[in-house]
Amino acid sequence: MVVFDNHEYLTEEEKRLKEDRQRTKYWKKWGSYLAERQWATVREDYSADGDAWSHFNHDAARSRAYRWGEDGIAGVCDTHGYENIAFAFWNEKDPFLKERLFGLSNPQGNHGESIKEAHFHLDNTPTHSYMKYLYKYPQNEFPYKDLLDTNAKRTREDKEYQLLDTGIFNEDRYWDIFIETAKEDDDPDALLFRVTAWNRGPETAPLHIVPHVWFRNTWSWGREPAEKKPVIGVADENLLKSKHHVLGDRYTLFSPSPGVGPSGDDVQPELIFTENDTNYELLYDGKNEQPYVKDAFHRHIVGREKDAVNPAQTGTKAAAWFSFNEGGGVKPGECAVVRFRFSTKSDTYLDEEEFDDLIERKREEADDFYYHISPLPMADDLRNIQRQAFAGMMWCKQHYLFIWDEWANGDPSQPPPPPGRKTIRNSAWKHLHCDDILSMPDSWEYPFFAAWDTSFHCITLAMIDPEFAKKQLDLFTREWYCHPNGQLPAYEWNFGDVNPPVHAWATFRTFKIERKLYGRQDLDFLERVFQKLLLNFTWWVNRKDVDGKNVFEGGFLGLDNIGLFNRSEPLPTGGTLEQADSTGWMGFYCLNMLNIALELAKHRRIYEDIASKFFEHFILISDAMTFRMGQKEEQSLWNDKDGFYYDAISWGGPWIQQLPVRSLVGLIPLYATLTLEPELLNRLPSFKKRVEWFMNNRCDVAERTMHSIRKRGKGDRILLSLVNKERLVKIMEYMLDEDEFFSPHGIRSLSKYHKDHPYSMDVNGQTFKVGYVPGDSDSGLFGGNSNWRGPIWLCVNFLLVESLQRFYLFFGQELQVECPTGSGDYMHLGHVSEEIQHRLQHLFARRDDGRRSINAGNDTLDFDDNWRDYLWFYEFFDGDTGRGLGATHQCGWTGLIARMIHDTGVNCRLPQTPRTPSAGMAHYFDDIFHRHLGGAQTPKTPMLSPRLRRSSTSRSIAVRSDFDLNDHNGYEDEADDSFLARKGSVAVNGHGNHSNDRLKQKSEEDAHLHAYVSRQLEKVRLEQGADGYSHGDEFEAQPE
Repeated sequence: MVVFDNHEYLTEEEKRLKEDRQRTKYWKKWGSYLAERQWATVREDYSADGDAWSHFNHDAARSRAYRWGEDGIAGVCDTHGYENIAFAFWNEKDPFLKERLFGLSNPQGNHGESIKEAHFHLDNTPTHSYMKYLYKYPQNEFPYKDLLDTNAKRTREDKEYQLLDTGIFNEDRYWDIFIETAKEDDDPDALLFRVTAWNRGPETAPLHIVPHVWFRNTWSWGREPAEKKPVIGVADENLLKSKHHVLGDRYTLFSPSPGVGPSGDDVQPELIFTENDTNYELLYDGKNEQPYVKDAFHRHIVGREKDAVNPAQTGTKAAAWFSFNEGGGVKPGECAVVRFRFSTKSDTYLDEEEFDDLIERKREEADDFYYHISPLPMADDLRNIQRQAFAGMMWCKQHYLFIWDEWANGDPSQPPPPPGRKTIRNSAWKHLHCDDILSMPDSWEYPFFAAWDTSFHCITLAMIDPEFAKKQLDLFTREWYCHPNGQLPAYEWNFGDVNPPVHAWATFRTFKIERKLYGRQDLDFLERVFQKLLLNFTWWVNRKDVDGKNVFEGGFLGLDNIGLFNRSEPLPTGGTLEQADSTGWMGFYCLNMLNIALELAKHRRIYEDIASKFFEHFILISDAMTFRMGQKEEQSLWNDKDGFYYDAISWGGPWIQQLPVRSLVGLIPLYATLTLEPELLNRLPSFKKRVEWFMNNRCDVAERTMHSIRKRGKGDRILLSLVNKERLVKIMEYMLDEDEFFSPHGIRSLSKYHKDHPYSMDVNGQTFKVGYVPGDSDSGLFGGNSNWRGPIWLCVNFLLVESLQRFYLFFGQELQVECPTGSGDYMHLGHVSEEIQHRLQHLFARRDDGRRSINAGNDTLDFDDNWRDYLWFYEFFDGDTGRGLGATHQCGWTGLIARMIHDTGVNCRLPQTPRTPSAGMAHYFDDIFHRHLGGAQTPKTPMLSPRLRRSSTSRSIAVRSDFDLNDHNGYEDEADDSFLARKGSVAVNGHGNHSNDRLKQKSEEDAHLHAYVSRQLEKVRLEQGADGYSHGDEFEAQPE
């Protein structure tokens, strides 16, 4: 429950989360867990050479059964992926049924794998009580060949050729297909689906909507007795019955759809059936055990093969085929509608009025839930961005199944894998047994977990579903994920690769966010993960500090091509690469383990000893990063002349060569920062005694690495940091220089200085070079689909923001830096952190000219009424223009924008307005502050639209849809257009009947909320929250 004014506010969605948490109702059993791409994953790769992209491609996916999962459009499944519901479409021009999203494989794309579709994740709640998905489907033939051929001709220096570039959406000849899913009030197993397809084009056009219901193939591998094979059949008219040995009996009831042709007749669905089995005859010139196979629906609908589907109307895969083609199809500006219900009830009648009312109610409950997450007033556009970021996080939850032993050794009923296959990759991860709902980095491009991505996901997830966030962090430390030696799995292409050690940070932040937002303190979670992380920390120390000098290697560390060399391979120069970022990460890891130990020590005093261990270990890492062996005239990772940290090649002893590349590698040491609160030290006498002993007996090391031991900082705090004040100021000069790191949209990953001054090295006749590349990668390192040589990445920016806020906790107003460098404007580090967050928000926010930086000047995306409010959350962003790059649904770490909007959206200036926080504040408060401080108005969000009623004689969604008011053909709005009126209509008991007691309770809740909002706005106005308008108690262990 969200806590305001020491008052717990429980929305309907929070009630469901509470019931799920307490296991009284399993609200999360069904959700948007179906992958958007299962083909070309490592799990499905049974090749001899490990070429997953070629072994199982997009074309094969139509006809070949998956072993480890399923995929689909706007898909829903249970938590083990047994039964799936998704959607297929056909426009009567495409060569095959659109059952899954299309994209290029890594070898096909000039910048690696890339989706070539137009779809948006518009809404989704943590319990998946309401979900909304938009798929833009062309009315003309989908340009598969054009996308393949044109991208094949382009080089790494060229931009990707995207679906919008093909002209397929010209003249608005496409369908806006909105897919909504809602759960019934008291039944987590009852799901309602509504598909609304708007004809945006100028002419009447046909459309076929084909909802699928099917089972994942668990019967073809020889691991399940035949009697357990599931089945789907006909129970009654328009009613499917599915039977599964785990899920039991379930029913799918399809309602006839309103007709679109001149006859006015309803569109009746044709129920069709097949088996989810491979078509061996088509793919391998083999023999099918029975004639009904996976690609039957495509062959039946598109190929007109009447014998492709099972006339007995039974199978493991079923669909309802709705044909909207009478009289040529749907008229311009009108829509086709499909409704159906999936539940454990065998009802044969669907009341469409009640059906639509329930979906509307669930949307309102979603509005209420998300409004109370961020109740402070902010621009409508920012609230829309935040809402879609949250939605994307929910749509990126997917079922992930992988059992190494079964994958490596093959299945009893299948041919054995090639002998050398199990040694190609992941041979050391024999213990892996994954069967969970995981947060994926991207719903299509990265349909597999990545450990350090997940840590960033959890910051945003903790705001709306801390239980799910904690589950993610806990899973990776459990014995069926974590290696027995303590290493956390990286990602399926190479579980043994090394990601930055951010797990402890995410664990502590998730713990603190839950406590602050929801008033719950899960010490068991914190202690359980901490104990497992002790193993992981030991693994890092033993494996990545070869000489025991507290200076670390680590490999690529998630930064792909940032270095001069491939940092995961042996150096062509010989020697060892001592990495400033790896050592910085380990300092960061140390401090986060210290933070957790101090938090636990407040409740369990034995953790004071462990806190002392991490305190001293950090001091030694900090000292080694600069002073190494303590010898005179030695070189370290810090360059006094340049005032920056660099990687260095070490050949042992004094032989070391720095690599003077100004990159994120030299900024990462800023992450290792922590303030010790004096009140906390006084509560932990054993730890305090050890700190004082170290200061007195190792004063040489302590004075070099602990800022102002004798002179405390703001609030009498002690600062632990890898950088002292002098170095901090020097690094900030680079970081805030707009000709170096400081972009209009955040901090670049490589300094723009290297645009004209690339760094190169000749080794054995080969030249290695690093230059500033602000857009897509010009290198093939790590697949070439990401770039760390100039673009902006939200994840690393987020950590920089937090570090500056920690520094502010210590230095306060005393330390002012020029921001931007050379501007003559000085501000404290709290304001600097806020300025960076504002610039990051400007990637997405609409400017005065109506454009968004991420859209790269595309008129359709910026100005078209049917596109302008929908956003893609890209993987990274052009360092000069802010253009979105890489994966398009990277709501994993790019979803952090939702947290930044929560923290600073209240005073975020518009893009291209004066850059200083005071100017931004003035601009904001002139327009916003006084309107909200004095009254209880609540800002209206662009995601909310009036409910449009329909007459009892019309069943067209156009009369009541909440999508696009411009396309509702003049139907009158009978509902109150204000947010408060809609908010007041949210069902309290599931049926909209508010008792007097509940109304009184709600009035009290609103009063507490208003008091909270007023107080927070006053705090911002007076700049009492000058630590960047975040809260220090989220970062460090604090006294109670």
